[in-house]
Amino acid sequence: MKTNLVHKSIHFIRFLNTNRKLLYQEFNKNEELLNVIRKSRMQTFFQPILSLNSGDTIGYEILNRPEFTKSFPTTDAFYDYVGESKHVFMVESFIRNLALKRYHEQVKQLDEGEDCFVFLNIHPQVLADPNYQAGTTMNLLAKHNISPKQVVLELTEKKAGINYSQFVKLVEHYREQGFRIAVDDAGSGYNSLQTLLYLNPEFIKIDKSLIRNIEKIPEKQHLVELILDFANKSATKVI
Repeated sequence: MKTNLVHKSIHFIRFLNTNRKLLYQEFNKNEELLNVIRKSRMQTFFQPILSLNSGDTIGYEILNRPEFTKSFPTTDAFYDYVGESKHVFMVESFIRNLALKRYHEQVKQLDEGEDCFVFLNIHPQVLADPNYQAGTTMNLLAKHNISPKQVVLELTEKKAGINYSQFVKLVEHYREQGFRIAVDDAGSGYNSLQTLLYLNPEFIKIDKSLIRNIEKIPEKQHLVELILDFANKSATKVI
């Protein structure tokens, strides 16, 4: 009986130590995330999108990359944590505001004008979030002298559970305001293909995993051909 009590005590101490470590790690991650937001510790990159026909730059995808920390040694580690945390809306709003502000500064330097598209990554859940107040994005665009017709909302939805009937109505609301829609990571999963069918986007961005070594894999070639055929028949541009 005494031996059992000792074993139980040891297991209990191990349990406390394990959870203490996890709680401490979670606290550090949360603090590092908030510190990135408070101090705007983000690098912004403008990835040009070129026309294969003319070679002209038709737009830029705005990419925000956090400074690497002990808890977030990679960009994926940072955004994976954000996606699983309660801070999705806060971080997405911060990144959107920062992206448009820095793009406005870049536009002045490059003098790209209003013909240049601005691709903004955004999670579908953020568009549907009740905290996402009507008119917020429009006011922000007006502040930076950017037309909604320039803005392409780039959507990624790899997880199951999206309500397409509601989401289509939401997307149409943004289209009515002048925004365009892009589906990111097309071909990376079942949901991305479903999103193509329901949203009929203006742009399709094929996932890099589908392109990698495509010259060696006939199955990938066939799938890309199907996506291209769909795009041609629906007047959608492929990136």
